[in-house]
Amino acid sequence: MLSRSLVVVSNRLPIDETVAADGATAWRRSNGGLVRALDPIVRDEAAVWVGWTGGIDETPSMLDMDGLQMHSVPMSAEDYADYYEGFANATLWPLYHDAVEQPVYHRRWWEAYHRVNQRFADVTARVADRGAVVWVQDYHLQLVPAMLRKLRPDLRIGFFMHIPFPPGELFMQLPKRVELIEGLLGADLVGFQRRGAARNFAWLASHLLALPPAKRDIPYQGRTVRIGAFPISIDVEEIEALADCPPARARAEQLRADLGDPDRIVLGVDRLDYIKGIEQRLKAYRELLADGRIKVPDTVMIQVAVPSRQRVGQYRLLAERIEREVARINGDFGRVGVAAVHYLHQPIKPAELTALYLAADVMAVTPLRDGMNLIAKEYVAARVDNGGALVLSEFCGAAAELRQAYQVNPHDLDGMKETLLRALEADPADNRRRMRAMRRHLHAHDVRRWAYSYLSALTQDP
Repeated sequence: MLSRSLVVVSNRLPIDETVAADGATAWRRSNGGLVRALDPIVRDEAAVWVGWTGGIDETPSMLDMDGLQMHSVPMSAEDYADYYEGFANATLWPLYHDAVEQPVYHRRWWEAYHRVNQRFADVTARVADRGAVVWVQDYHLQLVPAMLRKLRPDLRIGFFMHIPFPPGELFMQLPKRVELIEGLLGADLVGFQRRGAARNFAWLASHLLALPPAKRDIPYQGRTVRIGAFPISIDVEEIEALADCPPARARAEQLRADLGDPDRIVLGVDRLDYIKGIEQRLKAYRELLADGRIKVPDTVMIQVAVPSRQRVGQYRLLAERIEREVARINGDFGRVGVAAVHYLHQPIKPAELTALYLAADVMAVTPLRDGMNLIAKEYVAARVDNGGALVLSEFCGAAAELRQAYQVNPHDLDGMKETLLRALEADPADNRRRMRAMRRHLHAHDVRRWAYSYLSALTQDP
């Protein structure tokens, strides 16, 4: 794919530290969304990866796993609190997701964000080969492109924003708005999930820096910065291989049996985050039960909420609210041995997740705002039987591609109820038609095509 070396830069390295019963520690590949998306590419390209290990005050300078060379960026407790929990996830994250929660601004958070971004740029400048392609990932590192360009002007620098990029009226609230735009303009190519995000960025660059209006090419400091939409995808073949095997089908059948062989299963799988719309989904399900339009045990729900940012106060409160809602639903509509909602607040291994996809009659992916949402694509890829139905929020990037899904406004509770009911009661032949069309799209737009499209644009001379 590339004629020169590739360096991937992200907040986290694609590894997690594990502790054995005897206290010994070891590293294993992690299973986060970014890692799952980039893993096929870094395997193909024999890339170098720069990032943080996840440990506080740990500085293993270099790790090597499965042929992937990794260079770590150290993080102190203060860095973690102010850069990661603070500016990245209490300032940028809520603002970029349409201010679902109120963003918080502190000057020391910005200072930490600038300091840590410089550290990432310094490590990358040190390890990158001459003329290498550097691919910086996501909102944590928006200052790195400009910092890296000052250190290593020989590099070809790309940036990809995995989350939404907000409209001007929201972004303009940021006290350091100019610095963030200038940081991104250090890249040769700035990629987004959707065209609207690219338009938002182009407008802000023009408005804040008095640059000529542009749609795709922004003239800046004697260079041309290209912008574009590159919707991220998944490794379709890998997920199909997991799904299309006897153990996966047997486990899916066992899951249905464990649930009492209900007529219909509704599944939600989300990272525990206020943008994911879990509370709204549970409320819609509860009202359908209260209205008598669905009944337990004929219909049951499984909600997986993978723990996330557990030290951040907003996330702890969200976990408590969800647990109370689940308890309320089960108290009102369950009975001994039969729950209305089966709630799992834990990570799920890929094989078990695939079995859940195969067992579910309806997959509900209803975030209030999301850059893409790969869970929706994974569900479609896993349905090698062309079964199941996908209920999908209009406000995630996947909705622009998976048009045959049952699309819904997650802020409209009555609309959510009606859409869930439509999916549950749909003609199986119609659902198979929808699923076949979505699967065809994913086969034509898998993760390798995404990477090829982005990296080809990055390495092409303007």
